[in-house]
Amino acid sequence: MELKWLLFVTLLALGILAAQAHDMDEDNDADDVVDIEDDLDDGIEEVEESKSETSSPPPAPKVTYRPPVPTGEVYFAESFDKGTLDGWILSRAKKDDTDDEIAKYDGKWEVQDMKDTKLPGDKGLVLVTRAKHHAISSKLSKPFVFDTKPLIIQYEVNFQNGIECGGAYVKLLSKTPELNLDQFHDKTPYTIMFGPDKCGEDYKLHFIFRHKNPKTGKYEEKHAKRPDADLKSYFTDKKTHLYTLVLNPDNSFEILVDQTVVNSGNLLNDMSPPVNPPREIEDPNDQKPEDWDERPKIPDPDAVKPDDWDEDAPAKIADENAVKPEGWLDDEPEYVADPDAEKPEDWDEDMDGEWEAPQIANPKCEAAPGCGTWQRPMIDNPNYKGKWKPPMIDNVNYQGIWKPRKIPNPDFFEDLEPFKMTPFTAVGLELWSMTSDIFFDNFIICTERAVADDWANDGWGLKKAADGAAEPGVVGQMMAAAEERPWLWVVYILTVALPVFLVVLFCCSGKKQPSAAEYKKTDAPQPDVMDDEKEEEKDKGDKEEEEEEEANEEKLGSVSQEEEEEEEEDDRKRASEEEETVNRSPRNRKPRKD
Repeated sequence: MELKWLLFVTLLALGILAAQAHDMDEDNDADDVVDIEDDLDDGIEEVEESKSETSSPPPAPKVTYRPPVPTGEVYFAESFDKGTLDGWILSRAKKDDTDDEIAKYDGKWEVQDMKDTKLPGDKGLVLVTRAKHHAISSKLSKPFVFDTKPLIIQYEVNFQNGIECGGAYVKLLSKTPELNLDQFHDKTPYTIMFGPDKCGEDYKLHFIFRHKNPKTGKYEEKHAKRPDADLKSYFTDKKTHLYTLVLNPDNSFEILVDQTVVNSGNLLNDMSPPVNPPREIEDPNDQKPEDWDERPKIPDPDAVKPDDWDEDAPAKIADENAVKPEGWLDDEPEYVADPDAEKPEDWDEDMDGEWEAPQIANPKCEAAPGCGTWQRPMIDNPNYKGKWKPPMIDNVNYQGIWKPRKIPNPDFFEDLEPFKMTPFTAVGLELWSMTSDIFFDNFIICTERAVADDWANDGWGLKKAADGAAEPGVVGQMMAAAEERPWLWVVYILTVALPVFLVVLFCCSGKKQPSAAEYKKTDAPQPDVMDDEKEEEKDKGDKEEEEEEEANEEKLGSVSQEEEEEEEEDDRKRASEEEETVNRSPRNRKPRKD
């Protein structure tokens, strides 16, 4: 047992030393940067030669990229794989009520490959610059009219550098005579706004539609409820995510991320503010009467303060039973001037005043219970009652909390088909971001779910498959994590290596059996032969024991028979002797005849 504990401690120490050695190597690397740079050029050729000689791990399965092709009717589809911005219009507008330096929509857009792409040839639209206004848009093949078919909008986003503060949402621009994509800006009318947005620690997934009031003709934004799902990883993991909005003619909607529903609801019930206003509203002209009593409790008007109620009694009084502790130093102050303090050389009494040594705790008080004038401690006054107040009783005149009366809402309307929104004719991105290199790809607007799913599988699905094929296995991920955090080596040893070692130690520490070669060398019987011989000897011994028991039983039987015969013989002898005795008795003799 002592040996096993010693091995356990040794392994733990080795893990800690490994972590410390890793840290020391990093420090040494920092000290030897100059030497390494000097030797780097000389070692490049050797490293390249060694790479060709050493065996490399098998290559990951290759995923070949093919541009997605719509499998049905679409209103808009863009994969950017042509490598150009053909069909897209950059805005040259200026934002109102903003400083001229940042009012221009001069943020740059480019078609690029994604950073660290696993699919060569797969390009996308990239928001290149940061801290600028960006706006770009493109026309649909035909306007989308909300009638009897669903609306499906879907696209991909990758925050390649993470995201500090900014959005990646799209706007479906309303069909209006004034629509000019060259002047697309934040006030351009839109029908739907959908997509991710983040600032600080507020992670959002917008779904907003502009509803037209049928009575006034004005538009009002309606926001979907916030999803219950945790959205943080979609903004921070630097992976491509697929965002989908499905809007149905029955007013139901679904919001999906990576083909998983994260939010759903109904346009009539789950938007804020509601689509339809209330039938009744509070009368803005109604006023509370002056005699309206909202007090549920009132002071008892008949209550009288008791005669013995002393409002002037203090809450605390001195404890009359307290006794000054023995050894209390009344004549010693709690603080005294520091005897070791010296006036600074640059002290000017004319400027600084008379110098006084700083105060320190009186050393004589350290061993005493206290110093200075002793005072009795204060305790709660049992006679204290405070300010007298009459008790509260139910108010017989209580009328409840006043509310204005309800009147019919003059602005009431009922729209039971909010799905029938304003038609839209273009899709646009109007964004401000403090982070650059936001990657957009594979936009599609259609009415059939199957078409959107096929488009997703041919685009986002390939990205996901390629990323999965390139990701290291569990062991590789563990090793990479340990390189960044060396203390994980200790965890690995304790959780993996140590249990395995202990299992092997406990299970395989038995006596070693001799091999067949050793039996052959010494002509000793092998285990199977020895086992057979032992079994034969055991059987033979059992038979001998049985025969011996039978013989003993026969002997015992014969002895008992002889004993019985001897007893019978003795009985006969005793009977004859008794008979002779009786015959000799005088009573039994016959008288002689004279």
